[in-house]
Amino acid sequence: MLPMDWKYQLLIIIILYSVNMSTSVFEFTNIKCTSLDKKFDNFEYCHLKSVNRTFKYVSIKVNMYVLPVTNVKVNFSLLKKFSGYKPFLYNITADACRVLKYPKFNPVVGFFYSIFSHHSNMNHTCPYNHDIIVDKLPADFVNTKITKTLPFPVGDYLFDSKWIINNVNRAEVKVYGTLTNSNEL
Repeated sequence: MLPMDWKYQLLIIIILYSVNMSTSVFEFTNIKCTSLDKKFDNFEYCHLKSVNRTFKYVSIKVNMYVLPVTNVKVNFSLLKKFSGYKPFLYNITADACRVLKYPKFNPVVGFFYSIFSHHSNMNHTCPYNHDIIVDKLPADFVNTKITKTLPFPVGDYLFDSKWIINNVNRAEVKVYGTLTNSNEL
C-alpha cells in the first residue's frame, strides 16, 4: 500500500473538519391550534413567543370541559415543504394512553412525545382530570432533539397533530418550523 501524499491528507482533514462543523438549527415559524368541538375543549392560548432573535418558545393551554378524559388517540404527521407541504416519513395514529403507560411501546411516538413532555402537564397516564398545558417549549430544546438525536435534512416542516377523544376528532395543532444549516446563518 502506497503512503498518501500530504496534500490528500490535508484535504481529508479539511473535509472531515467541515462535516463536523456543519450543523443544523431548528426554529419555530408558526403555530395554529383549532378546537373542532367547542363544547368539549377550547384553546385558551396557543402562541409562539419570540423573546429575542435567538430565543423563541411555544405555549399552549387547552381548557377541557368534559372530564375525565380516558380514551385518547393522536394522529400525527410530519410534512416537509416541496411546492406545498407533502408527507415526510411519518403519519401515525397511536393510543396516547397506552404510549404514556408503556413509553417504549412505539419508539417513534415516544420520540415525538419526548420533544414536549418535559414542558407539559401531560406526563402521566389516563385519565386526565385537568386542562392540558405545554408551557414555554423552547426552540433550542426541540433543536437538540431534531438535530442531535434524529438528524433531519434542512427545509421547512409542519408537525400536524389531530387529537381524537372518545373516537371523535376534537382538536388539531399545527406547528411550523424551519431547519437551516447553521453555516448559512
